[in-house]
Amino acid sequence: MIKLTTPISEEVIRNLKVGDICAITGIIVTARDAGHKLMVEERPGFLDEYLNGGVIYHCGPVVKKEGEKWSFVAAGPTTSAREEPYQAKVIESYTVRGVIGKGGMGEKTLEACKNYGAVYFHAVGGCGTLLAKSVIEVITVFKLEEFGAPEAFWVCKAVDFPVIVTMDSHGKSIHADVKKASNEVYTKIMTELSAK
Repeated sequence: MIKLTTPISEEVIRNLKVGDICAITGIIVTARDAGHKLMVEERPGFLDEYLNGGVIYHCGPVVKKEGEKWSFVAAGPTTSAREEPYQAKVIESYTVRGVIGKGGMGEKTLEACKNYGAVYFHAVGGCGTLLAKSVIEVITVFKLEEFGAPEAFWVCKAVDFPVIVTMDSHGKSIHADVKKASNEVYTKIMTELSAK
């Protein structure tokens, strides 16, 4: 397992490859649809200190508040494909080094990973309460009133958050490989069926 600590340098990211199992310690910022739209259309500066060399997590956490303190109850990944229209620009604009989610992303994001030195980390879906145990502190939250809890920017401190590199900075994507292999099998099956 490769231990990573945010902020992560470009050199460290360039050394990662598809299939690497990692554990992230440090600041992670959650962002979903409303957040990505805001980052591209308005580029708020309040995220700079957290995202420069940092990690975005596609996650709408289940949270609870006790007194003035927030904590995560569940922190499972959101399907990342929804952020494909925005992610490349966000990576470039904020010097993001890692994006966590599930299901992978497309060509635009893969190209941004190559050009700017970033990777896509896959987090296992269905393990929200287990993943939440790696989030030890909520440092702050932005846009809670405007966006609601699932869409807000939660700035968290994580310890050994478990992920796998599935898109690297060298143009490799497990998701693209699986899609290609699946399409080949599908085409073969359909060809055989139509020949009967």
